Amino acid sequence: MKSVALHNLGCKVNAYETEVMGQKLQERGYRLVPFDSPADIYIVNTCTVTNIADRKSRQMLHRAKKQNPAAVVVAVGCYVQTGLPQVEEDPCVDLIVGNNRKKDIAEILEDYLAGRGQGRSRVIDIGHTDEYEEMRLEHTAEHTRAYIKIQDGCDRFCSYCIIPFARGRVRSRLPEDVLEEVRGLAGKGYREVVLTGIHVSSYGTNFERKAGAKEGTDGAKAGSGPAAESRTEIVPDPEESRTDVRTDARQRAYEQGHLIRLIEQIALIEGIERIRLGSLEPGIVTEEFVRRLAAVPKLCPHFHLSLQSGCDDVLRRMNRHYTTGEYYEKVELLRRYFDRPAVTTDVIVGFPGETEAEFEVTCAFLEKVRFFEMHIFKYSRRKGTAADRMPGQLTEGEKQERSARLMRMEAEHSRLFRSGYIGKEVEILTEEEKEIGGRKWWVGHTDTYVVCAAEAEKTGRNRFFRGRAAGFLTEDILRLE
Repeated sequence: MKSVALHNLGCKVNAYETEVMGQKLQERGYRLVPFDSPADIYIVNTCTVTNIADRKSRQMLHRAKKQNPAAVVVAVGCYVQTGLPQVEEDPCVDLIVGNNRKKDIAEILEDYLAGRGQGRSRVIDIGHTDEYEEMRLEHTAEHTRAYIKIQDGCDRFCSYCIIPFARGRVRSRLPEDVLEEVRGLAGKGYREVVLTGIHVSSYGTNFERKAGAKEGTDGAKAGSGPAAESRTEIVPDPEESRTDVRTDARQRAYEQGHLIRLIEQIALIEGIERIRLGSLEPGIVTEEFVRRLAAVPKLCPHFHLSLQSGCDDVLRRMNRHYTTGEYYEKVELLRRYFDRPAVTTDVIVGFPGETEAEFEVTCAFLEKVRFFEMHIFKYSRRKGTAADRMPGQLTEGEKQERSARLMRMEAEHSRLFRSGYIGKEVEILTEEEKEIGGRKWWVGHTDTYVVCAAEAEKTGRNRFFRGRAAGFLTEDILRLE
């Protein structure tokens, strides 16, 4: 029985895919071991969202080979897609597998091992496809919450982002496949699911694209846009990157309600008590969409609405598809239909050309919205993106100063939001037992993702516990009684 160690870098989609790969290997008789242990095979699911992510991917591949020089080291994932020449030249990497072949990892490994040293190709299918790669999760490392991948790819081409080139065009998973996976997880005791993907708001847009292709109205083919082999200087097709391209098609897909229909169907599955959404784009937040969301009792009022900048001029340079005015309208729409929803976001500071005045505009907008949480990122140059070639690149010191200021704002706003629960009754789904202050507590999240703790003797794992928030147990955990 060969031992396999897996390591994941990057997003929740990568984490989902890593878990599925591990399960498939176990089914074929491989023994999973921790990544820092000696293993016969090491698999690194890489990330390429920034240059730093590329470096971390290389470091993990090198660490694997150092731990066991005789081991087979496998590179899979997004860094493989965008940095193939560098990966091929890396002596620490034995086998290279593209994003759309992760589901076949066990068969690919066995084929490689059978022909090792016989001149077999070690690069397996790096091209993109218009078909969704069906993967299914049977269980997860978490005991209460399961992440469900419902789509892959992105058509947006934000000027700072390499992911459309790493993941390809939008491909959505068939609703019946999603529902079958959720039913299986519900049968194993999972009570909360999180719908995730590379661009969740685009779920279903390719259904329309496929229908159009059958009618002869859409000539899109797999691999359209930049050539898959162009790894050093990736430039988006101008027709792909224009902000108005496919806007009508996207809006029709939103209005057709592919995502909301999927949510409504999941809500009918017995055993699932909570449905949480991954990151959303402002464009999908229409009154009809929010009205139907509010009619699903199991839907958690926790919305991660991507912003990136609070300045319209910066948003235009980023090739985002909304203004701050439109964004604010979407937040207010959510707050009108839900009682104190948790609205979270991402913000990039130090984008090329961002002036002090533009940064102040962003600060004022963030003060106006007052998010529950903000994920603050310093802009990181990514070779192959439009933003990498933009003038006005800021210094690391300027980015650090702006990041620190927004992080202080985030901490203040987040504590104010959580403080609003003190004295009120809330319900958590317990996830893990922790010792805090010499006592044992079960810790979990409210439906708005606020962390709370209940005394261990009052509850147990994977249970709903309702209590009054009496104050802060720690700096970021509320105590229930």
